[in-house]
Amino acid sequence: MQDDNRQNLKVIFFQRKPRPQNFSVEILFKEIRAHFSDNTESVVQVAKYPSNGFWKRLYIGLEAAFAQRSGYVNHITGDITFIGLFLKKNRTVLTLLDLGMMHHPNPVARYILKIFWVALPVRRAAVVTTISQATKDELVKLLHCDPTKIEVVHVPVLNKLAPCRKVFDKQRPIILQVGTKRNKNLERLVEALKEIPCHLEIIGDGVAKEVMDKLDQYGLSCSISARLSEEEMVNKYKECDLVTFVSTHEGFGMPIVEANIVGRPVVTANVSSMPEVAGNAAHLVDPFDVADIRRGILKVIEEDAYREQLILNGFENQKRFKAELIAGQLEAIYRRVAA
Repeated sequence: MQDDNRQNLKVIFFQRKPRPQNFSVEILFKEIRAHFSDNTESVVQVAKYPSNGFWKRLYIGLEAAFAQRSGYVNHITGDITFIGLFLKKNRTVLTLLDLGMMHHPNPVARYILKIFWVALPVRRAAVVTTISQATKDELVKLLHCDPTKIEVVHVPVLNKLAPCRKVFDKQRPIILQVGTKRNKNLERLVEALKEIPCHLEIIGDGVAKEVMDKLDQYGLSCSISARLSEEEMVNKYKECDLVTFVSTHEGFGMPIVEANIVGRPVVTANVSSMPEVAGNAAHLVDPFDVADIRRGILKVIEEDAYREQLILNGFENQKRFKAELIAGQLEAIYRRVAA
């Protein structure tokens, strides 16, 4: 992607210090940078400390302030959005992945998060990007801010994923579930799978006790993996027959697109960003209705033609999330900010 007629761009990416189990954001933006044009120069500034406590966060903000470079556009990614308070407003792009923090059970914590992680950073940014229209709509509703300041720029899928055909096992399908946080809705998923012959493959740390209790109660065949490498994650998609992603809230829903690429049918939720991401390439269910989740899974298992159509639709749907397309969208935003 080279265009010698365009002036050079310089961008500095401000990223959190990843925790051992969290690298997804860093991997995605690394993929985007790999597809920038030849005349876009980028550097990465990783926070020295994890985002914990007041003093470490103050240090992260001051560190970011001193890391700014003349002539560079600042781009904040990940969950250190508060550093926007320390950066030059007219040179800063802020990416909000989701607004999951607004579901925090503690109202005081929720207020602090709203002010310092969302409201003030959004006010301080020249441009805000969200990874789905659903998140943009949620942000505008939360802050009553100018929607023209916010642009939807999706995130890309990993290069290592590729189509991999597999004969669907109707007798005992392997069902892949990526994620274990409360919004992933595991408890209802397990209830929906009761008495459906299958093997549930859960990817993620910290499966809730209520979920483990129901797995034992129903005698559901299940395995749990955590902290997988890219290669191991790719293999999980190849080995499964069906991907479930019936979350109650998502900023995007990457497993939907990943399953589309590999060629696996998807059952996902009809709320938040998931219908937007899935298009016609997944079966949509009400994530709060166990019976509806069950019906959707059985429909995909039992109806061969329907399942095959979802897979074919998925191969088309995933084209919307190519890294080179997303890199070009971001470069256009940087050019506006730099100008």
